[in-house]
Amino acid sequence: MSGEFPGITLPVVGFSAFSGTGKTTLLKQLLPMLTQHGLRVGMVKHAHHNFDIDKPGKDSYELRKAGAAQMLVASARRWALMVDNEVENDPDLGDLLRHLDLDELDLILVEGFKHVAFTKIELHRPSLGHPLLFREDPSIIAIASDEKMDSGELPLLDINRPEEIADFINNLVKP
Repeated sequence: MSGEFPGITLPVVGFSAFSGTGKTTLLKQLLPMLTQHGLRVGMVKHAHHNFDIDKPGKDSYELRKAGAAQMLVASARRWALMVDNEVENDPDLGDLLRHLDLDELDLILVEGFKHVAFTKIELHRPSLGHPLLFREDPSIIAIASDEKMDSGELPLLDINRPEEIADFINNLVKP
């Protein structure tokens, strides 16, 4: 599981699914459970749109728009680094992972990047009518679904039992 990205020795586990399947909802349930397992978890989320966490009128926004290639905003409780990319291509997941403080983490979870080959759990709801991804993606190691289904050789997890998925991930990280 580690070694999929040069220089990254931590386990990286992705959640791959079509939009509307419930990736973010599940991750919001999983994160506190994994933390209770004693894991320090980093998170990378792929956004498909031209998003901005800064708001027009704020000093940091105005300074970034004035020409700062990187803008770091800090307070006593948090900090954020905003970097404008020159290219319109999707970001490289390996490059993004290297921006995390890896010494402070035990595990990195990734939402999205379903077309990148790395360890992933597929989330699937048959009622949405989307095809299964695992048949075309050999990096998928388990399927979490809300219905019984043929998962081939892969473990089938219950998407509505996040504690089951948290235990599966914990066993991957701390066998």
